[in-house]
Amino acid sequence: MIDMLRQYLSFPFVRYALIVGVLIALCSSLLGVTLVLKRFSFIGDGLSHVAFGAMAIAGVLHLTDDMLFVLPMTVLCAVLLLRTGQHTIIKGDAAIAMISVGALAMGYLLLNLFSTSANLSGDVCSTLFGSTSILTLTKTEVWLCVALSSAVAVIFLLFYNRIFAVTFDEDFARASGTRAEAYNLLIAVVIAVIIVLAMNLVGSLLISALIIFPAMSAMRLFRSFRGVTICSAAVSVACALLGILISILAGTPVGSTIVAADIAAFLVFSVLARLIGKAGKS
Repeated sequence: MIDMLRQYLSFPFVRYALIVGVLIALCSSLLGVTLVLKRFSFIGDGLSHVAFGAMAIAGVLHLTDDMLFVLPMTVLCAVLLLRTGQHTIIKGDAAIAMISVGALAMGYLLLNLFSTSANLSGDVCSTLFGSTSILTLTKTEVWLCVALSSAVAVIFLLFYNRIFAVTFDEDFARASGTRAEAYNLLIAVVIAVIIVLAMNLVGSLLISALIIFPAMSAMRLFRSFRGVTICSAAVSVACALLGILISILAGTPVGSTIVAADIAAFLVFSVLARLIGKAGKS
């Protein structure tokens, strides 16, 4: 198996997939903790369905580079969702549900009406659950992913203190002069970028798992925001690497394998937390 793995790693497309997978997993984990704590988790689902609808429109229009259309549309919807009212995002109610289900349904309808693909069901399934397109990335796509991922990481580090403030006590942050609405908007836009990047890795229906599971795993053992964020990043990167390598060796779907690794990590952390809790009581 080691020899086989070494042979696979000699191919550029496998190295590209690993680089992109690690970067997407890292970016997802950085904002995942904030989304879980602020109860923004549902916005990930909503925007992932918007990205699917936008990708369907790009396919119907035969755009050569669909990201130039999908990314602005997803970011625009993130802005619109926040403009409908802060309480809509926190409660994850009607506005997100309507956009989420509507975009998913309209995307599938457009693909059925206008697609010329001979394997429509396969294309839709690949878009929803991830596909082998992560293994067919070009060097340009890899560099674009590196640039966008770097921008996400830099934004998170630059505004770490303010993101921390609006995550834990938004009212106090607003009273102390922090523009909470602006930083909530920044979080939503960054999440939209991450979702578009992750479409090729895990598919639109599994993106929320990539964002939420590492954060939930880290929260089993750590209590500080920094500790949870660092642990979440480590878990997310490790699960992405493991999932991609297993999918290459075993021929399993990339996205589902990564999410399965995330679920396994969550179970392990839950067991460890229970054991540590029992040890502390004894």
